[in-house]
Amino acid sequence: MATTGEIDVTKPRLSQSVLANLAGGTRVPAYDRTKVTPGIVHLGIGAFHRAHMAVYVDDLLAADPGWGIIGASLRRPDTKEALEPQDGLYTIAVRDAAGTHPRVIGSILEVMDANSEREALLALMADPAIRIVSLTVTEKGYCHDPATGELDRNHPDIVHDLAHPTAPKSAPGMLVEALARRRAAGVMPFTVMSCDNLPSNGETAKRIVTRFAALRDPDLGRWVEGVAFPSTMVDRIVPSTTDADRAEVAGLIGAEDAWPIMTEPFTQWVIEDRFPAGRPAFETVGAQLVRDVEPFEHMKLRMLNGAHSTMAYAGYLGGYDYIAEVMGDPAYVKLIHGLMTEEVMPTLDMPGVDLGAYRDQLLERFRNPALRHRTWQIAMDGSQKLPQRLLGTIRDRLRAGQGIERLALGVAAWMRYVTGVDEKGGEIDVRDPLALRMHAIAADAGDDPAALFEGLVALSEVFGTDLAGHAAFREAVLRHLESLFDEGARATVAKVAG
Repeated sequence: MATTGEIDVTKPRLSQSVLANLAGGTRVPAYDRTKVTPGIVHLGIGAFHRAHMAVYVDDLLAADPGWGIIGASLRRPDTKEALEPQDGLYTIAVRDAAGTHPRVIGSILEVMDANSEREALLALMADPAIRIVSLTVTEKGYCHDPATGELDRNHPDIVHDLAHPTAPKSAPGMLVEALARRRAAGVMPFTVMSCDNLPSNGETAKRIVTRFAALRDPDLGRWVEGVAFPSTMVDRIVPSTTDADRAEVAGLIGAEDAWPIMTEPFTQWVIEDRFPAGRPAFETVGAQLVRDVEPFEHMKLRMLNGAHSTMAYAGYLGGYDYIAEVMGDPAYVKLIHGLMTEEVMPTLDMPGVDLGAYRDQLLERFRNPALRHRTWQIAMDGSQKLPQRLLGTIRDRLRAGQGIERLALGVAAWMRYVTGVDEKGGEIDVRDPLALRMHAIAADAGDDPAALFEGLVALSEVFGTDLAGHAAFREAVLRHLESLFDEGARATVAKVAG
């Protein structure tokens, strides 16, 4: 997560009192914020939520002011510290080739720190006025086993929360305690809406939360079975905010913003329409309300995220810091175009959706020179991302007896990346829950790609138990891994791209 940087005292701090005096060209909330009341609590109020869901809600508050957001940070108070002096306001800066376009978002009424304000947050979640609790806590925040999707009963936070259910630390623990309080008070449960990049995120959230509730109290578990957990698919590229970004935003709006959000023009939100406690009219502000999110989810995870991860690992190894730089290399462009067209698109069943047009739109988004999306940032947490982004597609193609040449390169590039040493012998700052284990595997393997492959493919939480013994998978990934060691990333990409 980005730091909040230093505030330039020569400019006023962004707040409600300075909205009317911001520089021309800055969009500001088109509604009276004093009339907005909270209807949503959002757990995990990071940059992605503020670039995505909070913007959709901001768009609809003029017509329906009963859906303001109270955000909660579950781990660190940095978002609260940045936004509290700003009355919850922040700038979203949309970048394209024409420039940077600032807009101030007012949908977040307050940010709470769950560590220091836990009881107040639980009381708010139990309030009948809160009809939706949404969350973006990333894969790690679900306290689950990524390989099975089941609750990890040995997770330290889960162990704590089962022992101390009324003072929970985890997102599942927070949700269950708040729901237990609503049940005890005879209040209808809120809808739990996951906005994370997890496959079937609503089903995953329900499976974990109901299991935790049942472990607390079987009767409570049965009651939580009736809670709605709609799935969603969210898509917007959100690079980390830098101090240079803060300086640019300050110059554009004429005020200091401790934590502006930088993003692209494109945004997409597909939502399963299941909200028994009521919902905002999301469809009026551009969201797609559907009966089944899964096809859209597969499309995004496999095409956008799968391509992103492949570019991140192979691009970083090739010496590229940003995705737009990767897209300046014709060999990488050919690789990614072929990956999506020949290996991913045939696995998708999307009647009525022009997958070729979606592919071309993705390639154009990746080329955006104003969006400085770091390969290193995308490369984080690969052990948890690979199963959804690449390995699911690989399994489908292997079952169909089809080739995996480009997909296998993405996996091999990840294996080469997590050694923690780049092609020039420099250190790679590998950020991953399994980083220590992978570092030990790499140290034992030394310069032997085959030993590295055997060590990493044995990580069952990443690869399951099927791929390690699949001959076609083993051959393709190991061949590319050897090439990455012997010839380097750029030469390997050029060879595979053809």
